[in-house]
Amino acid sequence: MPNVFRQILRLMRLCVHAPGSKISLLLFAVVIALNLGSVYATLRIVQWTGEFYSAVEKVDGREALRQIGIFVLIVGLNSVRHLIGGYLRKVLEIRWRRNLTDAAIDCWTRGKAYWHLAHSQQAIDNPDQRIAEDCRLFVRGLLGEALDLIQRVVGLFSYLTLLWGLSDFPLSFSIGGLSVNIPHYMVWAAFLYVALSSGITHLLGRPLKGLFVEQQRREASFRYAMARWRTAFDEVALTNGEEAEKRNFRDRFDSVVANWHKLIRRELILGTFTYPFQHSVLRIPLFVALPGYFAGHVAFGGLMQLATAFSSVVTTLSWFIFSYRDLADLVATSARLDTFIESAKSAAGRPSSYAYRKTGDATRLRELRLDAPDGRRLLDIDDAVIRPGEIVWLRGVSGLGKTTLVKALAGFWPHGSGIIERADGEWMFLPQKPWVPAGTLLEAAAYPMTVDALGAEAVRQAICDVGLGLRIDASADGLSGGEMQRLAFARLLLHKPDWAVLDEATSALDAAAERHLLSLLRQRLPLTAFLIIAHREPAAMAPKRIVDLNPPDAAVAALA
Repeated sequence: MPNVFRQILRLMRLCVHAPGSKISLLLFAVVIALNLGSVYATLRIVQWTGEFYSAVEKVDGREALRQIGIFVLIVGLNSVRHLIGGYLRKVLEIRWRRNLTDAAIDCWTRGKAYWHLAHSQQAIDNPDQRIAEDCRLFVRGLLGEALDLIQRVVGLFSYLTLLWGLSDFPLSFSIGGLSVNIPHYMVWAAFLYVALSSGITHLLGRPLKGLFVEQQRREASFRYAMARWRTAFDEVALTNGEEAEKRNFRDRFDSVVANWHKLIRRELILGTFTYPFQHSVLRIPLFVALPGYFAGHVAFGGLMQLATAFSSVVTTLSWFIFSYRDLADLVATSARLDTFIESAKSAAGRPSSYAYRKTGDATRLRELRLDAPDGRRLLDIDDAVIRPGEIVWLRGVSGLGKTTLVKALAGFWPHGSGIIERADGEWMFLPQKPWVPAGTLLEAAAYPMTVDALGAEAVRQAICDVGLGLRIDASADGLSGGEMQRLAFARLLLHKPDWAVLDEATSALDAAAERHLLSLLRQRLPLTAFLIIAHREPAAMAPKRIVDLNPPDAAVAALA
């Protein structure tokens, strides 16, 4: 349990410690105050119950009518309080959700943690679900249970004080000739009743947390499979893979159904106790108070008032029972979300096995060894120097580790050793399959910057220069492989980096298109150094050096 509290507190700090935190805390205080107004309303209802039923008992029509008017006033004011409090609570909920979501996204993206998490042995499943769904569930559950708990703790003292004053008579009985007197017995009966009920509830509902965690994981896996297929409609259609995809979907949904049956069976077992408890808790107080009424300690109006006060104490103490399912869900959500955020922080701070250094001019690789995740050696480079403005073509067989070299230069490949001295200036990497974000073609060309930052006319011109002018006002969705690579060249023209690494960046283009685009780059970016990884020679750029990369057991040509 202490670990659960630590997880919840860590997540709470992320909700509160953000820009505008003072406003959020003030809003939280107002919501608490409005929520506590229900305690006063309950106390007034208890008082009203005694006065109303006393008037009924005395057949005092005028007083009974006056009490009905008071009842309408209490209910009306309490309804206004409830509606305002509910509205402000939802405003606070979305503010805290924004803070928590921003923090989760920041942890996920900082230091390329998303990449390290995806390629680690302890990969976090469905990070999109953790951010989009768990942040919402946590904030909603936290606010709901926290406000309810605060209200009940404050209300408990008020209700206990009232019950203590009303139950100032003892319960007297004999056991084996021994006379027993229990003063204020209704107070002790309330605590004993709820303690036993809470123990039974926890015993029956303990497995719910694990079932909630597993249900969320399987639901997310099912959604992910369908979302992933959506990005590959052409490939599936061309291979007639519909039946295979349906089998995959059904298998994942069968997994959802299997855990769902376990979950509802456990909820059914828990409900066999909690449902009768919830629907008898308002009547039990009347039964407990009857001995005092039959003994003549209280009148009929006092009996009803006493039963209402006892009911208020019992329902307040029963917060754990009434909220058990929601608490189990909150604990499960907290565990998932906290594990994700802490793992992302660890991944972002993971030390690299390479020694990365900044240099003024040239980029140099020394005693560089690239390994696969399983420890298998891919590529060795003893000494490599790339100077500003140079064009170097690296070639080698498939699977040698050329793309791995690109990731090492980018600074996030963790497997291997050696020294990487990267020159100052802006670097840009063009992978074989560029990332095309959702949006317009202009926004995709400006990525990762904005169209406004680069200038709309400049972006339009770059798109036309690379041969995408006919699609300039269209969406970026549905680009072919060749069009995506043209779009990546437009980004190069716009960002004008000092160093550009092209990893099979023209593999989807024909020879004529490749010559045109490479010539355009050399013409527009004369000062940029290009490191080109390709199977065919980039003749249009007339590389200064051609270097063959070989497996570690063969001679490796140095970039000298």
